[in-house]
Amino acid sequence: MEASVATATRHLNKKGFLDLDVDPTLDLAAEITRLKREKNAIILAHYYQDADIQDIADYVGDSLGLSQEAARTDADIIVFAGVHFMAETAKILSPTKKVLLPDLKAGCSLADSCPAPLFRKFKEKYPDHVVVSYINGTAELKTLTDICCTSTNAVQIIESIPADKGIIFAPDINLGKYLVKTTGRDMVLWNGSCMVHEIFSHEKITKLMIRHPQAQFIAHPECEPHLLEKADYIGSTSGLLKYTQTHPATEFIVATEAGILHQMRKASPHKTFIPAPPNNTCACNDCPHMKLNTMEKLYLCMQYELPEITLPEWVIREGRASIDRMLEVSARAGL
Repeated sequence: MEASVATATRHLNKKGFLDLDVDPTLDLAAEITRLKREKNAIILAHYYQDADIQDIADYVGDSLGLSQEAARTDADIIVFAGVHFMAETAKILSPTKKVLLPDLKAGCSLADSCPAPLFRKFKEKYPDHVVVSYINGTAELKTLTDICCTSTNAVQIIESIPADKGIIFAPDINLGKYLVKTTGRDMVLWNGSCMVHEIFSHEKITKLMIRHPQAQFIAHPECEPHLLEKADYIGSTSGLLKYTQTHPATEFIVATEAGILHQMRKASPHKTFIPAPPNNTCACNDCPHMKLNTMEKLYLCMQYELPEITLPEWVIREGRASIDRMLEVSARAGL
């Protein structure tokens, strides 16, 4: 076994993930289930993962909610089928558990758009401002943050800050603009964005809405403002899912990563869900980082317990403080 782990580690160092051959006749679902049981592990899958990964996961959801679920379990190992910053958040909330990510290259364009060293210098220009950062950022960005937020509680977080205090909001400028419009607060916005939510085609969506006049157009607040103006509903990924379950409409045009449509169809099989088209040749809008995770990589990750996410103690401590402040505000708001 030690030789196998050493081989796996060499592949990990070279490729960023376990680039090993998997027997094509292997029943991956059965093997992954066996490894979960033997290793006391749980699998977390973000809504944007492929359907087969969502179906084998113990928990499917938004990034923070998944990390909170994992922290409440007695699992020894957390396998996060998502992207790097999500696994970091899981480690912050479960520092004594081993956290694994199937592919270290599964990054995030939004998190990458706000490097902590650059943001630190940016922050120094506004010494009296409160820093609010979206949970979709790196662990190090969280150490520079006074209070985190999610797309679900962002409005409540902003409204909890005294009106006479300046606010820096990072890293998503589109979510920031949405919050400025919704709350009326004048905030300093970091110019970051999510590649998935920035390439939706206004023209193609407009044509879809004409062809499906009864459809509800629903969008994530990371979308650009001109698209949000057309939306019948704006909400987090879990909010969009809930809306499709409770709204009487039977057709929905969905402007977020297309992986969520799997859960929408499972919850409402009698309804039609149309992925909002991007401004390219693809039929739907997939996140290339999320889709780096595969069943094969998930199996290898669990087999060799690599790649593992580790963080310095000071990052865990200071990053956790900004999350705890958010949770306190959310609790007071009844969220």
